[in-house]
Amino acid sequence: MDMDRSDLVDLTTDPTSFLSVADPRLRRMAVSALGPEDARTHAPTLFALAADDDVPVRAAVAEALGLLGQDALDSLGRLADDDDETVREAVATAFGEVGDASAIPWLATAAATDESRHVMEAAVAAMGAIGDDAAVDALLDIVATGPPQVRRRAIAAITVFDDPRVEPAIRKAALDRNPGVREAAEMVVGRQIVPAGD
Repeated sequence: MDMDRSDLVDLTTDPTSFLSVADPRLRRMAVSALGPEDARTHAPTLFALAADDDVPVRAAVAEALGLLGQDALDSLGRLADDDDETVREAVATAFGEVGDASAIPWLATAAATDESRHVMEAAVAAMGAIGDDAAVDALLDIVATGPPQVRRRAIAAITVFDDPRVEPAIRKAALDRNPGVREAAEMVVGRQIVPAGD
């Protein structure tokens, strides 16, 4: 199905009028084009679209829900179990934008066990963005044992915490055998760490 050029022009002018159209591509673009004020005004529509059959629409809705703050937590919680990784990744990012510590248990589980590295990385970043001490244990565990790409992200995320275990964990990561993990840790500590005896 081809999109009408006039629809695209109209969508940029008033995305809210396209939130309920039949074409899922237009719905997704409409959701993505919402600003914070429109998202708040049309929150009930966004909550309903969280159950849309179209994966890209659900992912766009999850991103937009991040604009709604704590009012979006229930809908984000339902989307958190989505079968599609792009939706779960968007949920993790939105949880970080909302900034509510009640999301930490889901984020910690997603960061440690999700089958998608992208979801894991987004969950780690969200825990850092939330900045609640409840995330420290999960982030320390990921810095020590997670996949390299996720460990790099966890090193950056954990720097926001004032916990005595953070610096030793980062210093240990600076000696890691993975060069990406080492580089991330070295950037945090500000210099390359040379093991004693070298």
